[in-house]
Amino acid sequence: MSVLAAIAVLALLIVVHELGHFAAARFQGIRVNRFSIGFGPVLLKYQGSETEYAIRAFPLGGYVGFPDDDPDSEIPADDPNLLRNRPILDRAIVISAGVIANLVFAYFLLVGQVATVGIQDFRAGVAVPQVLPETASVAVKAGIQAGDIIVSVNGRDLGASPDAITSLRETIQNSPNVPLNLIVQRGQETLALTVKPELGSDGKGKIGVMLSPNVGTRRPQGIGEVLVLSADAYQNLASLTAKGFWQLISNFKENAEQVAGPVKIVEYGANIARNDAGNLFQFAALISINLAIINILPLPALDGGQLVFLLVEGLRGKPLPRTIQEGIMQTGLVLLLSLGVFLIVRDTASLAFFQELFQ
Repeated sequence: MSVLAAIAVLALLIVVHELGHFAAARFQGIRVNRFSIGFGPVLLKYQGSETEYAIRAFPLGGYVGFPDDDPDSEIPADDPNLLRNRPILDRAIVISAGVIANLVFAYFLLVGQVATVGIQDFRAGVAVPQVLPETASVAVKAGIQAGDIIVSVNGRDLGASPDAITSLRETIQNSPNVPLNLIVQRGQETLALTVKPELGSDGKGKIGVMLSPNVGTRRPQGIGEVLVLSADAYQNLASLTAKGFWQLISNFKENAEQVAGPVKIVEYGANIARNDAGNLFQFAALISINLAIINILPLPALDGGQLVFLLVEGLRGKPLPRTIQEGIMQTGLVLLLSLGVFLIVRDTASLAFFQELFQ
Protein backbone atom coordinates (compact mmCIF):
# COMPACT_ATOMS: atom_id res chain seq x y z
CA MET A 1 0.00 0.00 0.00
CA SER A 2 2.87 2.37 0.75
CA VAL A 3 4.22 1.96 -2.81
CA LEU A 4 0.77 2.61 -4.26
CA ALA A 5 0.47 5.73 -2.09
CA ALA A 6 3.79 7.06 -3.40
CA ILE A 7 2.82 6.32 -7.02
CA ALA A 8 -0.53 8.04 -6.46
CA VAL A 9 1.28 11.13 -5.14
CA LEU A 10 3.57 11.30 -8.17
CA ALA A 11 0.66 10.79 -10.57
CA LEU A 12 -1.39 13.46 -8.79
CA LEU A 13 1.41 16.02 -9.16
CA ILE A 14 1.72 15.29 -12.89
CA VAL A 15 -2.04 15.71 -13.29
CA VAL A 16 -1.92 19.03 -11.38
CA HIS A 17 0.87 20.29 -13.67
CA GLU A 18 -0.96 19.37 -16.86
CA LEU A 19 -4.26 20.71 -15.50
CA GLY A 20 -2.50 24.04 -15.05
CA HIS A 21 -1.71 24.20 -18.78
CA PHE A 22 -5.16 22.88 -19.70
CA ALA A 23 -7.10 25.31 -17.50
CA ALA A 24 -5.03 28.33 -18.61
CA ALA A 25 -5.76 27.49 -22.24
CA ARG A 26 -9.45 26.79 -21.75
CA PHE A 27 -10.06 29.92 -19.65
CA GLN A 28 -8.64 31.98 -22.53
CA GLY A 29 -10.74 30.16 -25.12
CA ILE A 30 -7.70 28.49 -26.71
CA ARG A 31 -8.40 25.19 -28.46
CA VAL A 32 -7.01 22.01 -26.81
CA ASN A 33 -7.29 18.63 -28.53
CA ARG A 34 -5.29 16.35 -26.20
CA PHE A 35 -4.79 15.94 -22.46
CA SER A 36 -2.37 13.10 -21.73
CA ILE A 37 -0.80 11.66 -18.60
CA GLY A 38 2.33 9.76 -19.60
CA PHE A 39 3.91 9.14 -23.00
CA GLY A 40 3.87 6.29 -25.52
CA PRO A 41 1.06 3.83 -26.29
CA VAL A 42 -2.43 4.69 -25.06
CA LEU A 43 -3.74 2.53 -22.21
CA LEU A 44 -7.04 4.32 -21.63
CA LYS A 45 -8.68 7.20 -23.45
CA TYR A 46 -11.90 9.17 -23.60
CA GLN A 47 -12.91 11.41 -26.48
CA GLY A 48 -14.69 14.55 -25.36
CA SER A 49 -16.42 17.06 -27.58
CA GLU A 50 -13.11 18.70 -28.47
CA THR A 51 -10.37 17.07 -26.37
CA GLU A 52 -9.04 13.50 -26.14
CA TYR A 53 -8.16 12.51 -22.57
CA ALA A 54 -5.62 9.67 -22.32
CA ILE A 55 -3.44 7.68 -19.94
CA ARG A 56 -0.31 6.37 -21.64
CA ALA A 57 2.21 3.64 -20.93
CA PHE A 58 5.29 5.52 -19.76
CA PRO A 59 4.62 7.64 -16.62
CA LEU A 60 7.47 10.08 -17.17
CA GLY A 61 5.27 13.15 -17.32
CA GLY A 62 2.39 14.27 -19.48
CA TYR A 63 1.37 16.87 -22.02
CA VAL A 64 -1.44 19.06 -23.28
CA GLY A 65 -1.79 18.95 -27.07
CA PHE A 66 -3.05 21.69 -29.35
CA PRO A 67 -4.51 21.49 -32.89
CA ASP A 68 -1.61 23.68 -34.00
CA ASP A 69 0.63 20.58 -33.84
CA ASP A 70 -1.83 18.25 -35.61
CA PRO A 71 -1.29 18.09 -39.40
CA ASP A 72 -4.65 16.35 -39.80
CA SER A 73 -6.61 19.03 -37.96
CA GLU A 74 -9.56 20.46 -39.87
CA ILE A 75 -9.40 23.77 -38.00
CA PRO A 76 -8.38 26.65 -40.34
CA ALA A 77 -4.79 27.80 -39.86
CA ASP A 78 -5.95 31.38 -39.25
CA ASP A 79 -8.39 30.42 -36.47
CA PRO A 80 -7.90 33.08 -33.74
CA ASN A 81 -8.36 30.43 -31.03
CA LEU A 82 -5.34 28.41 -32.10
CA LEU A 83 -2.49 28.79 -29.61
CA ARG A 84 0.01 29.98 -32.22
CA ASN A 85 -2.32 32.81 -33.29
CA ARG A 86 -2.59 34.26 -29.80
CA PRO A 87 -0.41 37.12 -28.49
CA ILE A 88 2.85 36.21 -26.78
CA LEU A 89 1.44 37.02 -23.34
CA ASP A 90 -1.48 34.58 -23.79
CA ARG A 91 0.90 31.83 -24.84
CA ALA A 92 3.31 32.60 -21.98
CA ILE A 93 0.45 32.23 -19.51
CA VAL A 94 -0.44 28.80 -20.90
CA ILE A 95 3.17 27.63 -20.87
CA SER A 96 3.85 28.93 -17.34
CA ALA A 97 0.58 27.69 -15.84
CA GLY A 98 1.86 24.16 -15.13
CA VAL A 99 4.74 25.49 -13.04
CA ILE A 100 2.44 27.92 -11.24
CA ALA A 101 -0.05 25.11 -10.53
CA ASN A 102 2.67 22.96 -8.94
CA LEU A 103 3.92 25.83 -6.79
CA VAL A 104 0.44 26.77 -5.60
CA PHE A 105 -0.53 23.14 -5.00
CA ALA A 106 2.62 22.61 -2.90
CA TYR A 107 1.52 25.39 -0.55
CA PHE A 108 -1.95 23.92 -0.09
CA LEU A 109 -0.43 20.49 0.54
CA LEU A 110 1.53 22.04 3.40
CA VAL A 111 -1.63 23.73 4.65
CA GLY A 112 -3.24 20.29 4.69
CA GLN A 113 -0.35 18.80 6.65
CA VAL A 114 -0.18 21.61 9.19
CA ALA A 115 -3.95 21.58 9.72
CA THR A 116 -4.31 17.82 10.10
CA VAL A 117 -0.95 16.49 11.29
CA GLY A 118 0.74 19.53 12.79
CA ILE A 119 4.03 21.31 12.22
CA GLN A 120 7.53 20.06 12.89
CA ASP A 121 8.91 21.46 16.12
CA PHE A 122 12.72 21.46 16.28
CA ARG A 123 14.21 20.17 19.53
CA ALA A 124 17.75 20.30 20.88
CA GLY A 125 20.30 18.04 19.23
CA VAL A 126 20.55 15.78 16.21
CA ALA A 127 18.85 12.38 15.96
CA VAL A 128 20.56 9.13 14.92
CA PRO A 129 17.76 7.14 13.25
CA GLN A 130 20.03 4.46 11.83
CA VAL A 131 23.53 3.00 12.15
CA LEU A 132 24.82 2.30 8.63
CA PRO A 133 26.18 -1.22 8.11
CA GLU A 134 29.05 -0.34 5.77
CA THR A 135 31.03 1.63 8.38
CA ALA A 136 29.22 0.60 11.60
CA SER A 137 32.45 -0.62 13.23
CA VAL A 138 33.13 3.11 13.99
CA ALA A 139 29.76 3.90 15.60
CA VAL A 140 29.51 0.60 17.51
CA LYS A 141 33.00 1.03 18.93
CA ALA A 142 32.03 4.47 20.20
CA GLY A 143 28.81 3.12 21.75
CA ILE A 144 26.43 5.05 19.47
CA GLN A 145 23.04 3.40 18.93
CA ALA A 146 20.06 4.01 16.69
CA GLY A 147 17.62 6.27 18.50
CA ASP A 148 20.32 8.35 20.23
CA ILE A 149 20.12 12.15 20.27
CA ILE A 150 23.51 13.89 19.98
CA VAL A 151 23.09 17.13 21.96
CA SER A 152 26.67 18.47 21.89
CA VAL A 153 30.03 17.91 20.23
CA ASN A 154 33.35 18.96 21.81
CA GLY A 155 31.46 20.99 24.43
CA ARG A 156 29.40 22.91 21.85
CA ASP A 157 25.63 22.60 22.23
CA LEU A 158 23.94 21.77 18.93
CA GLY A 159 20.77 23.63 19.90
CA ALA A 160 17.22 23.37 18.57
CA SER A 161 17.39 24.57 14.97
CA PRO A 162 17.61 23.24 11.39
CA ASP A 163 21.30 24.25 11.40
CA ALA A 164 22.19 21.71 14.10
CA ILE A 165 22.50 18.80 11.67
CA THR A 166 24.64 20.86 9.26
CA SER A 167 26.96 21.91 12.09
CA LEU A 168 27.43 18.34 13.35
CA ARG A 169 27.91 16.90 9.87
CA GLU A 170 30.58 19.49 9.01
CA THR A 171 32.39 18.82 12.28
CA ILE A 172 32.47 15.09 11.56
CA GLN A 173 33.56 15.53 7.93
CA ASN A 174 36.34 17.95 8.91
CA SER A 175 37.71 15.66 11.65
CA PRO A 176 38.96 12.39 10.11
CA ASN A 177 40.97 10.37 12.68
CA VAL A 178 40.36 13.09 15.30
CA PRO A 179 38.47 12.05 18.49
CA LEU A 180 35.21 13.94 19.04
CA ASN A 181 33.58 14.19 22.47
CA LEU A 182 29.83 13.73 22.24
CA ILE A 183 27.04 14.17 24.78
CA VAL A 184 24.24 11.78 23.86
CA GLN A 185 20.69 11.57 25.18
CA ARG A 186 19.38 7.99 25.21
CA GLY A 187 15.91 7.84 26.67
CA GLN A 188 16.26 9.21 30.19
CA GLU A 189 20.04 8.72 30.22
CA THR A 190 22.74 11.25 29.36
CA LEU A 191 25.97 9.64 28.11
CA ALA A 192 29.44 10.96 27.32
CA LEU A 193 30.88 9.15 24.28
CA THR A 194 34.03 9.56 22.20
CA VAL A 195 34.04 8.77 18.48
CA LYS A 196 36.92 8.95 16.02
CA PRO A 197 35.66 9.52 12.44
CA GLU A 198 37.41 7.34 9.89
CA LEU A 199 38.79 8.75 6.66
CA GLY A 200 36.40 8.11 3.77
CA SER A 201 37.30 7.67 0.11
CA ASP A 202 36.24 11.27 -0.48
CA GLY A 203 38.73 12.56 2.07
CA LYS A 204 36.05 13.38 4.65
CA GLY A 205 35.42 11.97 8.09
CA LYS A 206 32.64 9.41 8.57
CA ILE A 207 31.21 7.71 11.67
CA GLY A 208 28.76 5.34 10.00
CA VAL A 209 25.43 6.74 11.12
CA MET A 210 22.49 8.47 9.47
CA LEU A 211 21.69 11.88 10.90
CA SER A 212 18.34 13.66 10.94
CA PRO A 213 16.88 16.73 12.66
CA ASN A 214 15.51 16.12 16.14
CA VAL A 215 11.90 17.14 15.61
CA GLY A 216 8.54 16.61 17.20
CA THR A 217 5.06 17.72 16.14
CA ARG A 218 3.05 20.70 17.35
CA ARG A 219 -0.58 21.49 16.54
CA PRO A 220 -1.22 25.13 15.47
CA GLN A 221 -3.84 27.32 17.10
CA GLY A 222 -6.38 28.62 14.59
CA ILE A 223 -6.44 29.04 10.81
CA GLY A 224 -4.23 32.12 10.94
CA GLU A 225 -1.33 30.19 12.46
CA VAL A 226 -1.95 27.34 10.01
CA LEU A 227 -1.49 29.70 7.06
CA VAL A 228 1.57 31.40 8.55
CA LEU A 229 3.30 28.15 9.53
CA SER A 230 2.51 26.68 6.11
CA ALA A 231 4.08 29.71 4.44
CA ASP A 232 7.22 29.31 6.58
CA ALA A 233 7.45 25.61 5.73
CA TYR A 234 6.92 26.42 2.04
CA GLN A 235 9.71 29.01 2.10
CA ASN A 236 12.09 26.52 3.73
CA LEU A 237 11.30 23.78 1.21
CA ALA A 238 11.61 26.14 -1.76
CA SER A 239 14.91 27.51 -0.46
CA LEU A 240 16.39 24.05 0.15
CA THR A 241 15.25 22.86 -3.29
CA ALA A 242 16.75 25.89 -5.05
CA LYS A 243 20.03 25.42 -3.18
CA GLY A 244 20.07 21.76 -4.13
CA PHE A 245 19.63 22.56 -7.81
CA TRP A 246 22.37 25.17 -7.65
CA GLN A 247 24.77 22.67 -6.05
CA LEU A 248 23.89 20.13 -8.74
CA ILE A 249 24.50 22.61 -11.56
CA SER A 250 27.65 24.16 -10.06
CA ASN A 251 29.23 20.79 -9.17
CA PHE A 252 27.47 18.32 -11.42
CA LYS A 253 30.19 15.65 -11.45
CA GLU A 254 30.16 15.23 -7.68
CA ASN A 255 26.37 15.41 -7.25
CA ALA A 256 25.12 13.65 -10.41
CA GLU A 257 24.46 10.38 -8.58
CA GLN A 258 21.96 12.17 -6.35
CA VAL A 259 19.62 12.79 -9.31
CA ALA A 260 16.58 10.58 -8.71
CA GLY A 261 14.15 9.20 -11.25
CA PRO A 262 10.55 8.02 -10.81
CA VAL A 263 11.54 4.67 -9.27
CA LYS A 264 13.74 6.25 -6.60
CA ILE A 265 11.12 8.91 -5.87
CA VAL A 266 8.50 6.19 -5.38
CA GLU A 267 10.90 4.29 -3.10
CA TYR A 268 11.44 7.40 -0.96
CA GLY A 269 7.71 8.05 -0.86
CA ALA A 270 6.95 4.44 0.07
CA ASN A 271 9.39 4.58 2.98
CA ILE A 272 7.80 7.81 4.17
CA ALA A 273 4.28 6.37 3.88
CA ARG A 274 5.37 3.22 5.70
CA ASN A 275 6.87 5.16 8.61
CA ASP A 276 4.38 8.05 8.87
CA ALA A 277 1.68 8.54 6.25
CA GLY A 278 1.12 12.09 7.48
CA ASN A 279 4.50 13.09 6.08
CA LEU A 280 3.27 12.29 2.55
CA PHE A 281 1.91 15.86 2.49
CA GLN A 282 5.41 17.28 2.88
CA PHE A 283 6.89 14.71 0.50
CA ALA A 284 4.32 15.65 -2.14
CA ALA A 285 4.95 19.37 -1.59
CA LEU A 286 8.70 18.85 -2.02
CA ILE A 287 8.27 16.87 -5.24
CA SER A 288 5.76 19.44 -6.54
CA ILE A 289 8.27 22.26 -6.01
CA ASN A 290 10.97 20.16 -7.68
CA LEU A 291 8.72 19.55 -10.69
CA ALA A 292 8.11 23.28 -10.96
CA ILE A 293 11.81 24.15 -10.88
CA ILE A 294 12.75 21.38 -13.33
CA ASN A 295 10.07 22.45 -15.81
CA ILE A 296 11.04 26.11 -15.74
CA LEU A 297 14.65 25.31 -16.70
CA PRO A 298 15.43 26.72 -20.18
CA LEU A 299 15.85 23.30 -21.78
CA PRO A 300 14.19 21.91 -24.94
CA ALA A 301 10.97 19.92 -24.34
CA LEU A 302 10.45 21.66 -20.99
CA ASP A 303 8.24 24.65 -20.27
CA GLY A 304 11.30 26.83 -19.80
CA GLY A 305 12.52 25.93 -23.29
CA GLN A 306 9.21 27.02 -24.80
CA LEU A 307 9.40 30.30 -22.91
CA VAL A 308 12.83 30.84 -24.45
CA PHE A 309 11.24 30.46 -27.91
CA LEU A 310 8.69 33.12 -26.95
CA LEU A 311 11.48 35.42 -25.74
CA VAL A 312 13.34 35.00 -29.02
CA GLU A 313 10.10 35.69 -30.90
CA GLY A 314 9.54 38.86 -28.91
CA LEU A 315 13.07 40.08 -29.62
CA ARG A 316 12.99 39.17 -33.34
CA GLY A 317 9.44 40.32 -33.92
CA LYS A 318 8.62 36.93 -35.44
CA PRO A 319 8.99 33.31 -34.34
CA LEU A 320 11.86 31.03 -35.26
CA PRO A 321 11.12 28.90 -38.34
CA ARG A 322 8.80 26.04 -37.38
CA THR A 323 11.23 23.38 -38.63
CA ILE A 324 13.95 24.71 -36.31
CA GLN A 325 11.60 24.77 -33.31
CA GLU A 326 10.35 21.24 -34.02
CA GLY A 327 13.90 19.92 -34.47
CA ILE A 328 15.04 21.41 -31.16
CA MET A 329 11.95 20.19 -29.31
CA GLN A 330 12.14 16.67 -30.73
CA THR A 331 15.83 16.40 -29.86
CA GLY A 332 15.10 17.63 -26.36
CA LEU A 333 12.23 15.17 -25.95
CA VAL A 334 14.40 12.23 -27.02
CA LEU A 335 17.13 13.28 -24.58
CA LEU A 336 14.58 13.77 -21.79
CA LEU A 337 13.00 10.35 -22.37
CA SER A 338 16.44 8.73 -22.60
CA LEU A 339 17.40 10.27 -19.26
CA GLY A 340 14.13 9.06 -17.77
CA VAL A 341 14.70 5.50 -18.99
CA PHE A 342 18.30 5.56 -17.71
CA LEU A 343 17.19 6.72 -14.26
CA ILE A 344 14.45 4.09 -14.13
CA VAL A 345 16.89 1.29 -15.03
CA ARG A 346 19.57 2.55 -12.64
CA ASP A 347 17.21 3.06 -9.71
CA THR A 348 15.42 -0.24 -10.30
CA ALA A 349 18.75 -2.09 -10.33
CA SER A 350 19.65 -0.52 -6.98
CA LEU A 351 16.45 -1.66 -5.23
CA ALA A 352 17.16 -4.18 -2.48
CA PHE A 353 14.70 -6.82 -3.68
CA PHE A 354 16.05 -6.58 -7.25
CA GLN A 355 19.65 -7.09 -6.10
CA GLU A 356 18.62 -10.11 -4.03
CA LEU A 357 17.43 -11.84 -7.20
CA PHE A 358 21.03 -12.06 -8.42
CA GLN A 359 22.64 -13.12 -5.15
